[in-house]
Amino acid sequence: MPLPTWTPDLPALDLLLSVAELGSVGRAAKAHRVSQPSASARLARLERQLGVSLLVRGARGSTLTPAGEAVVAWARAVVDEARALTDGVLALRADRGARLRIAASLTIAEYLMPLWLLALRRANPDLEVAVTVENSHDVSDRVRSGTADVGFIETPTVPPGLSARQVGEDRLALAVAHDYPLAARARGIRARDLLDQPLLLREPGSGTRDTFLAALTATLGGREPALPYATELGSTTTIVATALAGGGIAVVSARAVSTELDDGRLVELAVAALQLTRPLHAVWLGQRPTGLAFELMSIAAQSRPH
Repeated sequence: MPLPTWTPDLPALDLLLSVAELGSVGRAAKAHRVSQPSASARLARLERQLGVSLLVRGARGSTLTPAGEAVVAWARAVVDEARALTDGVLALRADRGARLRIAASLTIAEYLMPLWLLALRRANPDLEVAVTVENSHDVSDRVRSGTADVGFIETPTVPPGLSARQVGEDRLALAVAHDYPLAARARGIRARDLLDQPLLLREPGSGTRDTFLAALTATLGGREPALPYATELGSTTTIVATALAGGGIAVVSARAVSTELDDGRLVELAVAALQLTRPLHAVWLGQRPTGLAFELMSIAAQSRPH
């Protein structure tokens, strides 16, 4: 039996799902890389096709009507199956070179990604890979905009609008030069003691910075403290070098200072009750990642220490 002439098109249903997930037509339009007027027109056309009102538009965003809730529930399975169809057809095209666009945070890109990619290339020798290294906030933006198929971030929580899978863990270290004043009492430091110290932090948007500030806020009672002596530096390498020179407390992944801690040039501070372990997540747009993205995140998850 043929489909009715008023059957909605798949991109319109996909756009409706994004509105339901992101809470506004504007954010959904950005995720689909179309203008807001174009997205609004597409949704209005969908409502005319179906003959029901789907959205209630307001100053703070868009909410689903009861009919919209029902359509979204049915549409999810339809769009998921359509993605499976398009992924399968693309895989069948003989003229399609395999390509995977990855965005990764600095810690993951430097210390973990090389081994993951080596394993992926063993299984896919003709694979073309493009890797962009940014802070976690910018990685998420790349995935939302569609310029990366998969992102790897190190923030304490998953940004809204993205699907995610945890692929590992990382621990932050607070490290100082061996002759830094606090080094002599490295085991007896309170979180409050850090407020009067020159903390060496990455820029806003960095997962390392976000993790540290969230942990410090939780330890100090739930209100983010002022850090009047903090210094913002643009790279982990610069932070470590500054700490080695006695310039303050490096807030970095423990992976980034393992050599310096082992040889005694840096000393790790133990701060009571400060929880500095963070999850590492793979993130992607939509319900299902591409086949190659799924393969890479599976490799990442399998390489986690047990």
